[in-house]
Amino acid sequence: MRIAIFTDTFAPDVNGVARTLKRFTDHLESNGYEYRVFAPISTNENLFSSHIHRFASLPFFLYPECRLALPNMLQVKAELQRFKPDLIHVATPFNIGLCGLHYAKKLNIPIVGSYHTDFDQYLQYYDLQFLSKFLWKYMHWFHKPLRKIFVPSNETMEQLKRKGFSNIRIWGRGVDCSLFHPNYSNQRIREQYGIKEKYILSYVGRLAPEKDIETLMKICLHLPEEIRNQIHWIIVGDGPSKEEMVKAAPENMTFAGFLNGESLAEIYANSDLFIFPSPTETFGNVVLEALATGTPVIGANSGGVKNIINQEVTGYLCEPKNVEQFNQAIIHLLENHALRQKMGETARKYALSQTWDQIFDGLLKEYEESLLENNHIRYA
Repeated sequence: MRIAIFTDTFAPDVNGVARTLKRFTDHLESNGYEYRVFAPISTNENLFSSHIHRFASLPFFLYPECRLALPNMLQVKAELQRFKPDLIHVATPFNIGLCGLHYAKKLNIPIVGSYHTDFDQYLQYYDLQFLSKFLWKYMHWFHKPLRKIFVPSNETMEQLKRKGFSNIRIWGRGVDCSLFHPNYSNQRIREQYGIKEKYILSYVGRLAPEKDIETLMKICLHLPEEIRNQIHWIIVGDGPSKEEMVKAAPENMTFAGFLNGESLAEIYANSDLFIFPSPTETFGNVVLEALATGTPVIGANSGGVKNIINQEVTGYLCEPKNVEQFNQAIIHLLENHALRQKMGETARKYALSQTWDQIFDGLLKEYEESLLENNHIRYA
Protein backbone atom coordinates (compact mmCIF):
# COMPACT_ATOMS: atom_id res chain seq x y z
CA MET A 1 0.00 0.00 0.00
CA ARG A 2 1.39 3.37 -1.09
CA ILE A 3 0.06 6.31 0.92
CA ALA A 4 0.08 10.06 0.20
CA ILE A 5 -0.59 12.34 3.19
CA PHE A 6 -1.66 15.96 2.70
CA THR A 7 -1.42 18.11 5.82
CA ASP A 8 -1.12 21.79 6.70
CA THR A 9 0.98 20.99 9.78
CA PHE A 10 3.82 18.52 10.23
CA ALA A 11 7.01 18.04 12.25
CA PRO A 12 8.87 19.96 13.55
CA ASP A 13 5.60 21.78 14.43
CA VAL A 14 4.73 21.05 18.06
CA ASN A 15 0.93 20.66 18.00
CA GLY A 16 -0.83 17.34 18.49
CA VAL A 17 -1.68 16.87 14.80
CA ALA A 18 1.92 17.32 13.64
CA ARG A 19 3.32 15.06 16.34
CA THR A 20 0.77 12.32 15.62
CA LEU A 21 1.44 12.39 11.87
CA LYS A 22 5.19 12.26 12.45
CA ARG A 23 4.77 9.21 14.66
CA PHE A 24 2.56 7.65 11.98
CA THR A 25 5.09 8.18 9.18
CA ASP A 26 7.80 6.72 11.45
CA HIS A 27 5.56 3.68 11.88
CA LEU A 28 5.03 3.44 8.11
CA GLU A 29 8.76 3.61 7.48
CA SER A 30 9.66 1.01 10.10
CA ASN A 31 7.05 -1.37 8.68
CA GLY A 32 8.06 -1.01 5.04
CA TYR A 33 5.18 1.11 3.73
CA GLU A 34 5.90 3.62 0.98
CA TYR A 35 4.57 7.11 1.63
CA ARG A 36 4.78 10.75 0.63
CA VAL A 37 3.91 13.76 2.80
CA PHE A 38 2.88 17.11 1.32
CA ALA A 39 3.20 19.81 4.00
CA PRO A 40 4.15 23.46 4.62
CA ILE A 41 7.80 24.38 4.88
CA SER A 42 9.24 24.78 8.37
CA THR A 43 12.17 26.91 9.49
CA ASN A 44 15.55 25.79 8.17
CA GLU A 45 14.05 22.91 6.20
CA ASN A 46 14.44 22.18 2.51
CA LEU A 47 11.38 22.42 0.31
CA PHE A 48 11.78 18.82 -0.77
CA SER A 49 13.23 15.67 0.79
CA SER A 50 12.93 12.01 -0.16
CA HIS A 51 9.52 11.43 1.42
CA ILE A 52 8.38 14.93 2.42
CA HIS A 53 7.51 17.67 -0.06
CA ARG A 54 7.21 21.13 1.48
CA PHE A 55 5.74 24.41 0.30
CA ALA A 56 5.99 28.05 1.40
CA SER A 57 3.20 29.11 3.77
CA LEU A 58 1.60 31.73 5.99
CA PRO A 59 0.21 31.22 9.54
CA PHE A 60 -3.55 30.64 9.89
CA PHE A 61 -4.94 33.42 12.12
CA LEU A 62 -7.01 31.11 14.38
CA TYR A 63 -4.17 28.65 14.83
CA PRO A 64 -0.73 29.91 13.77
CA GLU A 65 0.81 26.43 14.12
CA CYS A 66 -1.46 25.34 11.25
CA ARG A 67 -0.16 26.92 8.06
CA LEU A 68 -1.89 28.20 4.92
CA ALA A 69 0.49 26.79 2.35
CA LEU A 70 0.99 27.80 -1.26
CA PRO A 71 1.46 24.42 -2.96
CA ASN A 72 2.88 24.20 -6.48
CA MET A 73 0.02 22.31 -8.09
CA LEU A 74 2.02 21.13 -11.09
CA GLN A 75 4.76 19.72 -8.87
CA VAL A 76 2.19 17.95 -6.69
CA LYS A 77 0.50 16.42 -9.72
CA ALA A 78 3.83 15.28 -11.19
CA GLU A 79 4.89 13.67 -7.89
CA LEU A 80 1.54 11.87 -7.51
CA GLN A 81 1.81 10.54 -11.06
CA ARG A 82 5.33 9.29 -10.31
CA PHE A 83 4.49 7.83 -6.90
CA LYS A 84 1.10 6.36 -7.91
CA PRO A 85 -0.43 6.22 -4.40
CA ASP A 86 -3.11 3.67 -3.62
CA LEU A 87 -4.68 6.07 -1.15
CA ILE A 88 -4.67 9.77 -0.24
CA HIS A 89 -5.16 10.86 3.38
CA VAL A 90 -6.06 14.53 3.89
CA ALA A 91 -5.36 15.49 7.50
CA THR A 92 -6.42 19.16 7.43
CA PRO A 93 -9.06 21.12 5.47
CA PHE A 94 -6.86 24.04 4.37
CA ASN A 95 -4.79 24.70 1.27
CA ILE A 96 -2.72 21.52 1.18
CA GLY A 97 -5.74 19.45 2.20
CA LEU A 98 -7.67 21.07 -0.66
CA CYS A 99 -4.81 20.23 -3.00
CA GLY A 100 -5.02 16.56 -1.97
CA LEU A 101 -8.79 16.56 -2.40
CA HIS A 102 -8.49 18.11 -5.86
CA TYR A 103 -6.03 15.53 -7.16
CA ALA A 104 -7.83 12.60 -5.54
CA LYS A 105 -10.86 13.55 -7.65
CA LYS A 106 -8.88 14.44 -10.78
CA LEU A 107 -6.66 11.32 -10.73
CA ASN A 108 -9.38 9.02 -9.36
CA ILE A 109 -7.40 8.08 -6.23
CA PRO A 110 -9.35 6.75 -3.20
CA ILE A 111 -9.35 9.33 -0.41
CA VAL A 112 -9.87 9.32 3.35
CA GLY A 113 -9.41 12.09 5.89
CA SER A 114 -9.11 12.94 9.55
CA TYR A 115 -10.78 15.54 11.75
CA HIS A 116 -8.33 16.77 14.38
CA THR A 117 -9.35 20.27 15.43
CA ASP A 118 -12.72 21.64 16.52
CA PHE A 119 -12.48 25.01 14.80
CA ASP A 120 -16.18 25.69 15.39
CA GLN A 121 -15.57 25.87 19.15
CA TYR A 122 -12.53 28.06 18.56
CA LEU A 123 -14.73 30.73 16.93
CA GLN A 124 -16.41 31.74 20.21
CA TYR A 125 -13.03 32.51 21.79
CA TYR A 126 -12.27 34.99 19.00
CA ASP A 127 -15.79 36.52 18.75
CA LEU A 128 -16.31 34.94 15.33
CA GLN A 129 -19.41 32.85 16.08
CA PHE A 130 -21.15 34.38 13.05
CA LEU A 131 -18.86 32.29 10.83
CA SER A 132 -20.10 28.98 12.29
CA LYS A 133 -22.76 28.34 9.62
CA PHE A 134 -20.28 28.97 6.80
CA LEU A 135 -17.63 26.82 8.49
CA TRP A 136 -19.91 23.79 8.76
CA LYS A 137 -21.11 24.24 5.18
CA TYR A 138 -17.50 24.19 4.02
CA MET A 139 -16.64 21.20 6.25
CA HIS A 140 -19.53 19.21 4.75
CA TRP A 141 -18.38 20.03 1.25
CA PHE A 142 -14.75 19.17 2.03
CA HIS A 143 -15.51 15.82 3.69
CA LYS A 144 -18.22 14.65 1.26
CA PRO A 145 -15.90 12.73 -1.11
CA LEU A 146 -14.03 10.94 1.70
CA ARG A 147 -14.51 7.20 2.02
CA LYS A 148 -13.86 7.44 5.77
CA ILE A 149 -13.46 10.27 8.28
CA PHE A 150 -11.15 9.46 11.18
CA VAL A 151 -11.71 11.19 14.52
CA PRO A 152 -9.69 10.78 17.75
CA SER A 153 -12.52 10.26 20.25
CA ASN A 154 -16.09 9.05 20.72
CA GLU A 155 -17.14 12.53 21.78
CA THR A 156 -15.93 14.03 18.49
CA MET A 157 -17.62 11.23 16.54
CA GLU A 158 -20.95 11.95 18.22
CA GLN A 159 -20.56 15.66 17.56
CA LEU A 160 -19.99 15.09 13.84
CA LYS A 161 -22.91 12.65 13.66
CA ARG A 162 -25.16 15.34 15.12
CA LYS A 163 -23.93 17.66 12.37
CA GLY A 164 -24.94 15.15 9.70
CA PHE A 165 -21.60 13.50 8.93
CA SER A 166 -21.42 9.75 8.32
CA ASN A 167 -18.90 6.94 7.80
CA ILE A 168 -16.90 8.11 10.79
CA ARG A 169 -14.26 5.90 12.38
CA ILE A 170 -12.26 6.23 15.59
CA TRP A 171 -8.53 6.75 15.17
CA GLY A 172 -7.35 7.10 18.76
CA ARG A 173 -4.03 8.24 20.17
CA GLY A 174 -1.29 6.44 22.04
CA VAL A 175 1.47 7.43 24.41
CA ASP A 176 5.14 6.50 24.73
CA CYS A 177 5.19 4.96 28.21
CA SER A 178 8.95 4.43 28.03
CA LEU A 179 9.36 8.23 27.96
CA PHE A 180 6.34 9.27 30.02
CA HIS A 181 6.71 7.31 33.27
CA PRO A 182 6.61 8.09 37.03
CA ASN A 183 10.26 7.40 37.86
CA TYR A 184 11.88 10.82 37.43
CA SER A 185 13.85 12.57 40.19
CA ASN A 186 11.75 14.99 42.19
CA GLN A 187 14.69 16.92 43.58
CA ARG A 188 16.09 18.04 40.20
CA ILE A 189 12.87 19.76 39.15
CA ARG A 190 12.55 21.50 42.51
CA GLU A 191 16.11 22.78 42.31
CA GLN A 192 15.80 23.84 38.66
CA TYR A 193 12.69 25.95 39.25
CA GLY A 194 13.39 26.97 42.86
CA ILE A 195 10.28 25.27 44.20
CA LYS A 196 9.82 25.30 47.96
CA GLU A 197 6.06 24.73 48.13
CA LYS A 198 4.68 21.32 49.15
CA TYR A 199 2.67 20.64 45.99
CA ILE A 200 3.34 21.05 42.26
CA LEU A 201 0.43 21.59 39.86
CA SER A 202 1.05 21.79 36.13
CA TYR A 203 -0.52 22.74 32.82
CA VAL A 204 0.89 21.80 29.42
CA GLY A 205 -0.46 23.19 26.18
CA ARG A 206 -0.80 26.16 23.89
CA LEU A 207 -1.29 29.41 25.79
CA ALA A 208 -4.25 30.71 23.81
CA PRO A 209 -7.89 31.69 24.39
CA GLU A 210 -9.38 28.46 23.00
CA LYS A 211 -7.54 26.48 25.72
CA ASP A 212 -9.53 28.52 28.26
CA ILE A 213 -6.44 30.01 29.84
CA GLU A 214 -8.75 32.53 31.52
CA THR A 215 -10.28 29.75 33.63
CA LEU A 216 -6.84 28.34 34.43
CA MET A 217 -5.76 31.69 35.87
CA LYS A 218 -8.98 32.02 37.86
CA ILE A 219 -8.45 28.54 39.32
CA CYS A 220 -4.98 29.52 40.45
CA LEU A 221 -6.01 32.87 41.94
CA HIS A 222 -9.23 31.73 43.66
CA LEU A 223 -7.98 28.78 45.67
CA PRO A 224 -8.24 29.31 49.44
CA GLU A 225 -5.13 31.05 50.76
CA GLU A 226 -4.01 28.17 53.00
CA ILE A 227 -3.99 25.81 49.97
CA ARG A 228 -2.75 28.42 47.48
CA ASN A 229 0.37 29.07 49.56
CA GLN A 230 1.31 25.37 49.44
CA ILE A 231 1.16 25.13 45.62
CA HIS A 232 3.71 25.90 42.93
CA TRP A 233 2.34 26.07 39.38
CA ILE A 234 4.43 25.10 36.34
CA ILE A 235 3.03 26.30 33.01
CA VAL A 236 4.54 24.58 29.97
CA GLY A 237 3.92 25.99 26.51
CA ASP A 238 3.78 29.18 24.52
CA GLY A 239 1.23 31.19 22.58
CA PRO A 240 -0.55 34.51 22.18
CA SER A 241 -1.90 34.60 25.76
CA LYS A 242 1.47 34.17 27.45
CA GLU A 243 2.29 37.86 27.91
CA GLU A 244 -1.09 38.55 29.54
CA MET A 245 -0.73 35.48 31.77
CA VAL A 246 2.73 36.51 32.96
CA LYS A 247 1.39 39.93 33.97
CA ALA A 248 -1.42 38.38 36.02
CA ALA A 249 0.60 35.50 37.45
CA PRO A 250 1.32 35.19 41.18
CA GLU A 251 4.83 34.55 42.51
CA ASN A 252 4.17 30.82 42.80
CA MET A 253 3.72 30.37 39.04
CA THR A 254 6.65 29.41 36.79
CA PHE A 255 6.52 29.67 32.99
CA ALA A 256 8.80 26.96 31.62
CA GLY A 257 8.25 27.70 27.93
CA PHE A 258 8.00 24.94 25.34
CA LEU A 259 9.43 21.60 26.48
CA ASN A 260 9.56 18.12 25.00
CA GLY A 261 11.17 14.77 25.64
CA GLU A 262 12.44 14.01 29.13
CA SER A 263 12.23 17.67 30.19
CA LEU A 264 8.48 17.56 29.61
CA ALA A 265 8.03 14.08 31.09
CA GLU A 266 9.81 15.21 34.27
CA ILE A 267 7.28 18.02 34.76
CA TYR A 268 4.35 15.64 34.45
CA ALA A 269 5.93 13.02 36.72
CA ASN A 270 6.77 15.50 39.47
CA SER A 271 3.35 17.14 39.46
CA ASP A 272 0.90 16.19 42.17
CA LEU A 273 -1.94 17.07 39.80
CA PHE A 274 -2.29 18.06 36.15
CA ILE A 275 -4.90 20.76 35.49
CA PHE A 276 -6.41 21.07 32.02
CA PRO A 277 -9.51 23.30 31.65
CA SER A 278 -9.57 23.35 27.82
CA PRO A 279 -13.07 22.46 26.53
CA THR A 280 -12.11 22.42 22.81
CA GLU A 281 -10.02 19.24 22.53
CA THR A 282 -10.88 16.54 20.01
CA PHE A 283 -8.59 14.26 22.02
CA GLY A 284 -6.14 15.74 24.53
CA ASN A 285 -2.69 14.17 24.05
CA VAL A 286 -1.26 15.99 27.07
CA VAL A 287 -3.89 14.42 29.33
CA LEU A 288 -2.82 10.93 28.30
CA GLU A 289 0.85 11.87 28.75
CA ALA A 290 0.15 13.08 32.29
CA LEU A 291 -1.73 9.87 33.13
CA ALA A 292 1.21 7.83 31.81
CA THR A 293 3.46 9.44 34.42
CA GLY A 294 1.06 8.46 37.18
CA THR A 295 -0.34 11.96 37.65
CA PRO A 296 -4.11 12.34 38.17
CA VAL A 297 -5.78 14.88 35.88
CA ILE A 298 -8.50 17.42 36.62
CA GLY A 299 -9.95 18.43 33.27
CA ALA A 300 -12.96 19.93 31.56
CA ASN A 301 -15.90 17.58 31.03
CA SER A 302 -15.91 18.34 27.32
CA GLY A 303 -14.54 17.11 24.01
CA GLY A 304 -12.09 14.24 23.82
CA VAL A 305 -10.82 14.79 27.36
CA LYS A 306 -14.00 13.29 28.82
CA ASN A 307 -13.19 10.04 26.96
CA ILE A 308 -9.70 9.80 28.53
CA ILE A 309 -10.28 10.66 32.20
CA ASN A 310 -12.16 8.00 34.15
CA GLN A 311 -14.21 10.03 36.64
CA GLU A 312 -13.10 9.50 40.24
CA VAL A 313 -10.73 6.73 39.07
CA THR A 314 -7.90 8.51 37.21
CA GLY A 315 -9.00 12.08 37.90
CA TYR A 316 -11.97 14.42 37.89
CA LEU A 317 -14.06 15.97 35.13
CA CYS A 318 -15.43 19.43 35.90
CA GLU A 319 -17.99 21.56 34.16
CA PRO A 320 -16.16 23.84 31.70
CA LYS A 321 -15.39 27.29 33.17
CA ASN A 322 -16.64 26.20 36.61
CA VAL A 323 -13.77 27.49 38.76
CA GLU A 324 -15.39 26.33 41.99
CA GLN A 325 -15.67 22.72 40.77
CA PHE A 326 -12.04 22.70 39.68
CA ASN A 327 -10.92 24.12 43.01
CA GLN A 328 -12.98 21.66 45.02
CA ALA A 329 -11.42 18.78 43.06
CA ILE A 330 -7.92 20.19 43.61
CA ILE A 331 -8.46 20.61 47.35
CA HIS A 332 -10.02 17.15 47.71
CA LEU A 333 -7.12 15.38 45.99
CA LEU A 334 -4.36 17.38 47.66
CA GLU A 335 -5.84 16.58 51.05
CA ASN A 336 -6.17 12.85 50.24
CA HIS A 337 -2.71 11.51 49.52
CA ALA A 338 -3.79 7.84 49.45
CA LEU A 339 -6.56 8.55 46.94
CA ARG A 340 -4.20 10.61 44.79
CA GLN A 341 -1.63 7.82 44.83
CA LYS A 342 -4.23 5.18 43.92
CA MET A 343 -5.51 7.32 41.05
CA GLY A 344 -1.95 7.74 39.79
CA GLU A 345 -1.32 3.99 39.80
CA THR A 346 -4.58 3.32 37.93
CA ALA A 347 -3.77 6.11 35.45
CA ARG A 348 -0.40 4.52 34.66
CA LYS A 349 -2.02 1.11 34.08
CA TYR A 350 -4.52 2.66 31.69
CA ALA A 351 -1.80 4.49 29.73
CA LEU A 352 0.19 1.27 29.34
CA SER A 353 -2.74 -0.16 27.34
CA GLN A 354 -2.70 2.73 24.86
CA THR A 355 0.12 1.73 22.51
CA TRP A 356 0.92 3.60 19.29
CA ASP A 357 1.62 0.39 17.33
CA GLN A 358 -1.84 -0.96 18.05
CA ILE A 359 -3.47 2.33 17.07
CA PHE A 360 -1.51 2.73 13.81
CA ASP A 361 -2.10 -0.89 12.82
CA GLY A 362 -5.81 -0.26 13.31
CA LEU A 363 -5.65 2.77 11.01
CA LEU A 364 -3.83 0.78 8.32
CA LYS A 365 -6.54 -1.89 8.51
CA GLU A 366 -9.15 0.85 7.98
CA TYR A 367 -7.13 2.00 4.94
CA GLU A 368 -7.23 -1.51 3.50
CA GLU A 369 -10.98 -1.75 4.02
CA SER A 370 -11.42 1.61 2.27
CA LEU A 371 -9.59 0.32 -0.78
CA LEU A 372 -11.97 -2.63 -1.02
CA GLU A 373 -14.98 -0.34 -1.44
CA ASN A 374 -16.24 -0.02 -4.99
CA ASN A 375 -17.91 3.34 -4.59
CA HIS A 376 -17.36 6.41 -2.49
CA ILE A 377 -19.74 6.61 0.47
CA ARG A 378 -21.45 9.97 0.57
CA TYR A 379 -23.79 11.71 2.96
CA ALA A 380 -27.46 10.81 2.80
